[in-house]
Amino acid sequence: MLKEFINKYYLDRQKDRAQHHFYISDAGKCSRAIFFKFKNAPREEMDARILRLFDHGDSIHRLIMKPLLSMKEVHVVASEVDIPPQELIRGRADAIISDGKDLYVLDIKSMNSMVFKNLNRAKEEHIDQLQLYLHYLDPKKGILLYVNKDTQELKEFVIKYSSPKARSLIKPLTELKTKIDSNIIPSRISSWPDNWQCKYCPFKEICGLAGPGNVKWLDFKKKIEAQTKI
Repeated sequence: MLKEFINKYYLDRQKDRAQHHFYISDAGKCSRAIFFKFKNAPREEMDARILRLFDHGDSIHRLIMKPLLSMKEVHVVASEVDIPPQELIRGRADAIISDGKDLYVLDIKSMNSMVFKNLNRAKEEHIDQLQLYLHYLDPKKGILLYVNKDTQELKEFVIKYSSPKARSLIKPLTELKTKIDSNIIPSRISSWPDNWQCKYCPFKEICGLAGPGNVKWLDFKKKIEAQTKI
């Protein structure tokens, strides 16, 4: 009985959740999947267990911040720091911290033991996200802090700001915004369907229907609505 009610609670929170802004976490992600989020396109229902894991990730963030806020060696300048308002992207860094000499943007990530034990360097998609935080916030150094969800082990990587890298991440989002506004579905990523993003994408079914190239969204929307009625 409780299992069904708990699952329903999480699944109901996901219904009809169209995206209206780019987020820092969209950096380097598949443009087509982001487009479909903006248009609230039909998607596979996410497993309630995965949604609970997201909440678990939030609790791990609080667990890490607790000792940081009480330390003398490290000063938390601010926590949950929004990037300055601007039209393209929204984002909230976990914290800005100081070691007495330098300021750092802190980004906390959690993962299971299997992924954690093979982590010898920061994951590229996390570096991309941190580069955008560094671009929009004052500190030009960041720390990616990884937490093993199963054992609470920690690994950290210091990342320096790269203006060329940050701008290379902003450019495709600017181009995607134009396509979203003009209702043009972007082309599939070149590594489809073997890319790791494709394997976990809730839009993989309609992505296959759309074909490889640019597609007019309004025409495609009519097609998938017609198939849904059959």
